Amino acid sequence: MADLDTSTADKQDKEYFTDTPQKVPDFFLKGSHQYDWGLKNRLSKVFNPKTGRTIMLAFDHGYFMGPTTGLERVDQTILPLEPHCDCLMLTRGIQRSIIPASTQKAIALRSSGGTSMISPMDEWEGELDGKALKLGRPGYEPLSYEDTAVDIEEAIRLNASVLAVQVFIGSQHERRSLQNLTKTIDAAARYGIAVMGVTAVGRAMARTPKYFRMATRIMAELGCHIVKCYHTDEEFETVTSCCPVPIVIAGGKKRPELDALQMAYDACEQGASGVDMGRNIFQADAPVPMMKAVRGVVHEGMKPAEAFQLYNDLKNEA
Repeated sequence: MADLDTSTADKQDKEYFTDTPQKVPDFFLKGSHQYDWGLKNRLSKVFNPKTGRTIMLAFDHGYFMGPTTGLERVDQTILPLEPHCDCLMLTRGIQRSIIPASTQKAIALRSSGGTSMISPMDEWEGELDGKALKLGRPGYEPLSYEDTAVDIEEAIRLNASVLAVQVFIGSQHERRSLQNLTKTIDAAARYGIAVMGVTAVGRAMARTPKYFRMATRIMAELGCHIVKCYHTDEEFETVTSCCPVPIVIAGGKKRPELDALQMAYDACEQGASGVDMGRNIFQADAPVPMMKAVRGVVHEGMKPAEAFQLYNDLKNEA
């Protein structure tokens, strides 16, 4: 029988380690030590346990921008980058149609949406009493008027580790976006899925440390497991210090490769837990070398100049 003690004289006596207390395993990721096992396991796929950092490859832009530059053919531009990141940030449509199910990368699934980039002033032009008029598009809603776009059952089917929700602090529809966030957190908590609050910045919202301290803290207080925001040239360490959960920085608009590497380096040195970068990688002159250079900065401790040299060396070899 299974519970029968079969020890005999020729076998080593049992060892109960009575003099050695059982260790309580600490968790490597900021603010995450009290989560359940499944949630921590998912976060361990997003963040490298050896460095505590992540390189999230963001290519979810099409959910409101359409086929932006570099994402016209995701199969041609993004799949070569997939081996070199830790996590893919994408929409469910691209995940199902393009990404091989054999990928071992963590999935950060865009779970909010519902508006496009079309400007209300770009749609109609007319004339009244000889004067030119620009009229807003009928039924137009600003970008901040998002809703939840993926339910929790769909996230489970797609094996998401993270659900990403855009939050518009200080905007016309701030309350609605915060409700999207809290509803997603409540639903995801039932299944041990992480939620990342994504700080949106519009024309009326300044990219200042004060704004990001408030926005990231609000999202963390409401239960986000990860927060994404932009890097600031000054006082960014106060943003990461005030936020009790990991912050990853957005790459934002395309900038020169060395500048992007410097930004990633500075952010990590100032307390960020990695990057969620898109256009500064897939719009680079040599995307795969840039991906490897970013990896050098985030995970391998390279200085920006050293990583930029790696980028140029790999670019010239191609």
